[in-house]
Amino acid sequence: MRMFGEPPPPPGFFDRLKQGLAKQGGLSDSLVGLFTRKKLDAATLAELEEALIRADLGAAQAKAIAAAIARSRYEADISGTELRVLLAEEIARLLAPVARPLVPDDSKKPFVVLVAGVNGAGKTTTIGKMAKRLISGGAKVTLAAGDTFRAAAIEQLGIWSKRTGAQFVAGKQGGDAAGLAFTAFEQARASGSDVLLIDTAGRLQNKAGLMAELEKIARVLGKLDPTAPHAVLLVLDATTGQNAISQVEAFTQSVPLTGLVMTKLDGTAKGGILVALAARFGLPVHYLGVGEGEDDLQAFDAAAFARALTGAET
Repeated sequence: MRMFGEPPPPPGFFDRLKQGLAKQGGLSDSLVGLFTRKKLDAATLAELEEALIRADLGAAQAKAIAAAIARSRYEADISGTELRVLLAEEIARLLAPVARPLVPDDSKKPFVVLVAGVNGAGKTTTIGKMAKRLISGGAKVTLAAGDTFRAAAIEQLGIWSKRTGAQFVAGKQGGDAAGLAFTAFEQARASGSDVLLIDTAGRLQNKAGLMAELEKIARVLGKLDPTAPHAVLLVLDATTGQNAISQVEAFTQSVPLTGLVMTKLDGTAKGGILVALAARFGLPVHYLGVGEGEDDLQAFDAAAFARALTGAET
């Protein structure tokens, strides 16, 4: 396997991530007033655990992280700056196993990526940004407008194809999504595309009919290649917090997820949900999104994210 060239993050990307995660109510904000004592005592550890829970890390992970900090510095003098650094190191350690890039296998041509998620998570925009990254790295990409329910989604993906130079396959609004995916696979194979990115309709995890359609798309792709889709990514809106866990659980029941993309980290998201997801599912986190621009999707970096989440200095 080889990975198409990964461009470096643009200047300021992680600064913007840090600013987004530091907004009112985030972990970094909670840490500002945490220390009324110099020593890391039982009361301070309890406050720390509560701050971690409020930041969406989940009770189990909050307890584990607080315990890890206590093992090294309990009843010792510690500054707020030192605490941020220790927290960042511990969170980075937990996230490191899931910080894995999306690596198209060049023995699969095209490498088929099915992209799913609930309404409003940012699937179509994410696909467009992924196409730009892959094409910038030397890949030939085809985009398939599998969200046949919304004319706006088809149009939006078409705009991204023109912007990035990707090939584009679309059908009529209301058409059969599985049939469109099948056609796109055939055309991508015939044209020699390296990667096929398939958009899908936004679906709530409690809508059985729409989830069944997703299963059908995956099943139809398998008729052309028994190993397809080669990757199934779930796009999650970071502002949904703990609800992201139920989304992963529901989609996993329909299709075998291979990775996650977290969007909207520049909004009101607290960010800690990534830690909870990593602990519970162990799915690779491929990308983070912090805006609408072409370069606002970047490969997930566990250490940089942990520093942004805690407000630790680089």
